[in-house]
Amino acid sequence: MVEAVMFWNEPNNKSHWDFEIDPEWKQFAQMVKLASAKVAEINPKLPKALGGISPIDPKFIKLMDDHGVLDVMDVVAVHGFPLDWNHWQINEWPKKLDEIRAVTDLPIWVSEVGVSTFGAEEVQEFGLQRTAELLIGRVPRIHWYSLYDLPKAWPATTRHREAEGSAYYRHFYMGLLTEEGNEKRALKYFPEYTPEIGICQWFHFEDHRLDRAVEWLRRLGVKYLRTGLSWADSLRPNSMEWFDRQMNALAEFDVTLTFCFTPECCGVRQHHTSPPVRLPEYADFCASMVERYAKPQMNAGSRIAVEASAA
Repeated sequence: MVEAVMFWNEPNNKSHWDFEIDPEWKQFAQMVKLASAKVAEINPKLPKALGGISPIDPKFIKLMDDHGVLDVMDVVAVHGFPLDWNHWQINEWPKKLDEIRAVTDLPIWVSEVGVSTFGAEEVQEFGLQRTAELLIGRVPRIHWYSLYDLPKAWPATTRHREAEGSAYYRHFYMGLLTEEGNEKRALKYFPEYTPEIGICQWFHFEDHRLDRAVEWLRRLGVKYLRTGLSWADSLRPNSMEWFDRQMNALAEFDVTLTFCFTPECCGVRQHHTSPPVRLPEYADFCASMVERYAKPQMNAGSRIAVEASAA
């Protein structure tokens, strides 16, 4: 079932939102407020989360508050990868959460946290265990990124590429499984932390990994899953057939469903990070997906607790 919806992904990261076009995030804020209102019309009890921020920046959360975005959200979310990309150490997780708590009373979810095996599988093994020690009990939701390595034939959604040295290539080693489905060292420990730790797994259009991923999620004891439906993909031929297949396959999990990626034909620039020319079109997409997959009768008695995380 869909337990929550999330508006966009990493909006303060230029890999996901072009803040050269929208330098003060005013268009983003208006877009999200329109989407929240549309979703609430269809399912007023469905929790709404602001897309996980990366880097973890309290000033950005304060800006969203100033723009009125937090007034229509139930949750804020953060992403952290201190052993790969962030300029802070893994033991600073409690401090980073406290920085966000200082600017909002909304519950904080860690909607992406992970460790690559770019250097060694032992690093991921340590990172999983230490992350669990630092985060379980401190936040209501934790989503480990990810189940599968990103196939090397696919591009990573990032602006870094070769200009950033190893940073780009680490994107392809974030899984507990290789792209071929081989087990990494950390995988055997993951069931020790479920269901408290869930999984974030993005599925590409007509992703060949979907059925195998569901089998692994069951085996690992995963309850909470974060994934996405791409607004850009919705304009492809047979998009609704794929969305239906994906959502039916994931129906047994508590899914946080992320809506993101601007169709090139709808953007101020022809790029998935661009603000749309017509902001209500994003709201219409979100509403149509909630109408299709998260009607109130599908969620009867399922509103999740979004209580403030424990100190």
